[in-house]
Amino acid sequence: MNKIALAMLVTVGVGYAVWQQPQESVAVVSEVQKQKPEVGFAAPHFSLIGLDNQVYKVEGKRDRPVILNFWASWCGPCRMEAPDLQKLYEKYKNQIDFYGINVTNNDSPEAAAAFVQSYKLTFPIPMDVAGTVSNRYLIQAFPTTYVIDTNGVVRKKIIGMIDAPTLELEMRKLLQEKP
Repeated sequence: MNKIALAMLVTVGVGYAVWQQPQESVAVVSEVQKQKPEVGFAAPHFSLIGLDNQVYKVEGKRDRPVILNFWASWCGPCRMEAPDLQKLYEKYKNQIDFYGINVTNNDSPEAAAAFVQSYKLTFPIPMDVAGTVSNRYLIQAFPTTYVIDTNGVVRKKIIGMIDAPTLELEMRKLLQEKP
C-alpha cells in the first residue's frame, strides 16, 4: 500500500513539474512573437556596435523615437538618399534618434567607413557584421527604413529610397504623438 501511495505521489509531482515547464516556454515564445518588423508590432530588439565603437540598442520603450535606415555602400539608392538623411538628422537630432545600420555582412567595414566619410554622415552607424539584425528585420532590399515610436512600436516600413519630404512628414507625425 505504501509503495502505491509513493508511486502516485511521485507521478503527481513529476506530472506537475512537466505541466509547469511548457507554460514558462510559451510565455517566452509569446514575447518574442510580439516582436515583428511590421507596422503595429514591437520592433525586434537588438544591440550593435557602431563605427564609433559605441553600443546602439533598440529594445522596447525609449525616450525618443528612432529611425532605422538599413544600407550598404554599393547601393545606388542609398548613395542618393544619404545627403537628405544627413540634413534630416541635423534638423531633428535632438528629438529623434537616427541609426544608419550598415549591413556589413553584405558590405565591408572599409567600404562603409569610406561611404560615411564621403557623404560626411554624422549620425550613428551601427555595424550589422553578422547580418543578424537585418535578418530579424527581414531586409530584402536596400535601403529599407523603419520608423519606430517611443513605445518601441513600428509605425512605418519603407522599402527602397525615401525622399526627404516624405520621411520628414513621418518624423513630424512621431513627434506629435503622445507617449
